[in-house]
Amino acid sequence: MTTTIKLVNPHIEYPSADGEPLAETYTHLYAMLTTLEVIKQYLAGRQATVLANQFLYYAQGFPRLRVAPDVMVIFDVPPGGRDNYKVWEEGQVPQVVFEMTSQGTQKQDQEQKKNLYEQLGILEYWLFDPKGEWIDEKLRGYRLNGENYQLIEDGICQPLALRVSVEGELLGFYRLDTGDKLLIPTELAAQLEQERQRVEQERQRAEQEHQRAERLAEYLRSQGIDPDSVS
Repeated sequence: MTTTIKLVNPHIEYPSADGEPLAETYTHLYAMLTTLEVIKQYLAGRQATVLANQFLYYAQGFPRLRVAPDVMVIFDVPPGGRDNYKVWEEGQVPQVVFEMTSQGTQKQDQEQKKNLYEQLGILEYWLFDPKGEWIDEKLRGYRLNGENYQLIEDGICQPLALRVSVEGELLGFYRLDTGDKLLIPTELAAQLEQERQRVEQERQRAEQEHQRAERLAEYLRSQGIDPDSVS
């Protein structure tokens, strides 16, 4: 019996774009980009990457077998961005996926993508409906149990060790070890501005104290008193 080995065509192209819009609305785009940035900062310095709306290719040699999760988190891979993500090259599937869902994408997100992510072995799948169009509570998470997803009841993202909550039209993330919130870019900028103002106020107070000390020393010298002799 003769065994035939079919080699993968090395010239197959795996596009990084398809001309489709990045997100359905500004609300969905902002929620996606904010989630990307918050988790990326949280995982800085670790062997992990966070990608947003980029093609995930999961079958070598079949470029049409792809999906573009809104935000995906992959551990045990080099950090940094990619134009697209090929599972067979990286050796890891995403551990967590967040989809910013809407009434228009409900069927795809709740059925097609959910089934695919189960088959790929993605540990957790979170659906965030920032406008509350079909998820009353806006947030719904699934965790892989065996080969099937089960609803997450506690709001905990186990692979990230974060509690996930709804905060208006954005997701909020809180560390399980400290309870601290992961700041979104605008909150981080406000915190940095407060710190800058505090440092400036401290500098001004120190300068005022120095000026008062100089005036006192000048007065003492005018009275024939050596300032250094005064304790």
